[in-house]
Amino acid sequence: MTTRAFIAGCSGLELTPDEIAFFREAQPWGFILFRRNVDSPEQVRALCASLRETVGRADAPILIDQEGGRVQRMGPPHWPKYPSGSTYGRLHANDPLVQRELARLGARLIAHDLRAVGITVDCLPVLDVPSPGAHDVIGDRAYGKSPDRVAVLGRAAAEGLLAGGVLPVIKHMPGHGRAGADSHLALPVVEASREELERHDFAPFRMLTDMPLAMTAHVVYTAIDPERPATTSRIVMQEIVRGHIGYDGLVMTDDLSMHALSGSFRERTEAAFAAGCDMALHCNGSMEEMTGVAEAAPVLEGDGLRRATAALARIAHEPEPLDPVDARARLDSALAAVA
Repeated sequence: MTTRAFIAGCSGLELTPDEIAFFREAQPWGFILFRRNVDSPEQVRALCASLRETVGRADAPILIDQEGGRVQRMGPPHWPKYPSGSTYGRLHANDPLVQRELARLGARLIAHDLRAVGITVDCLPVLDVPSPGAHDVIGDRAYGKSPDRVAVLGRAAAEGLLAGGVLPVIKHMPGHGRAGADSHLALPVVEASREELERHDFAPFRMLTDMPLAMTAHVVYTAIDPERPATTSRIVMQEIVRGHIGYDGLVMTDDLSMHALSGSFRERTEAAFAAGCDMALHCNGSMEEMTGVAEAAPVLEGDGLRRATAALARIAHEPEPLDPVDARARLDSALAAVA
């Protein structure tokens, strides 16, 4: 069947009959899980298998936000807590080599947890660089306060995921760290100059252009496009994401149900694709909203299909060997030192 360029959520711990029928008909490229979809390893594994069965593709990607810290959908008692991104930047007296090793190790362990239950994409690393006075929606999720530190540790985390057979998603392109509002609730407007944005906010993304997947920022940059957030701005997508940053991986929207965006879900989806996004992401599992997204999402073809295929090829291998007991002991020892 024909795959459509969107990623969908579901409502609970198992699929409803309506969801099964919808996914079989709509054929989304992939799915995303949230805390409402997670109970035990056995349950998550069964849900992932059910989702893939609906579209008839064993490699259909299943995403999750498993960053650590405040953003972790799978947690105790079945999965360990992981540190926030900023914790890695404080480890071992700011020794960058140790920080890089441990950021990779933490992500490698996350990949081990995810692959064990059938999840193959993690919406990590956060490449946003916080600025003074910004909203704390990013805050300690960031690896540091300098573009170079964020890029080094973000790359380490991305490589740890890839080594474990899980695709990373760099986010929130081209940068959410300066936003004065939480885009889940309102539309942030950033008034920094283009020169400052390129030097500071956009820089980590330029350093990780080889990564397979990226997620947009629902943020207006007045110096570039004062009318539209990046997700629906053709100027930002073409001049900045594909141009200045030089990114040729698959670009998905941030969640289309966030309040930063306006209009019907059909209109939001159409605007994102008109801007140049490759994939629509809808997370909350609302059937009414998903229907609007599915109706507007195009068939996955052309550059979008090329990028999606290339992304999946990055994990068409066995994960690198890992002794999870030893690895967790090393990470826990390092975290105890900083605590």
